[in-house]
Amino acid sequence: MDDKALLQMMPGQLLARGVCRHLLSYDFVSVEELVPTSGRRVDVMALGPKGEIWIVECKSSRADFQSDHKWQGYLEWCDRFFWAVDQDFPTELLPNDTGLIIADAYDAAIIRMSVEKKLASARRKSMIQKFARHAARRSQTSRDPGVARFG
Repeated sequence: MDDKALLQMMPGQLLARGVCRHLLSYDFVSVEELVPTSGRRVDVMALGPKGEIWIVECKSSRADFQSDHKWQGYLEWCDRFFWAVDQDFPTELLPNDTGLIIADAYDAAIIRMSVEKKLASARRKSMIQKFARHAARRSQTSRDPGVARFG
């Protein structure tokens, strides 16, 4: 991705990019904007080497965080939940039992690990299937943009 493409990205997308890059160092693969259930869309869902599922919500400002009333509905779809914010974000606003990641467009750092709440095996299987299908669709659309009209 060149600098021109980065300049066209929204602040939350830049945070997600850095988060996804960083999670690779933990051997987690990531997808953006996955829909775990109707009416919900997570910013980043990451899948670990042992089937762990992490959700990361990227917040670019205090107003962005304060307007998010759906985040607690994401907790039932992951083993760990994190907020990703930039270094200037007022982190005291974020709940202490959630994870905290400080990120920019190039990398991130996990500042606070979230509390682990293991998913039930049936939910985990469902989420891994959704993750795989989402990733495959994104890959296919990037290779053949015209195929999007069929989905």
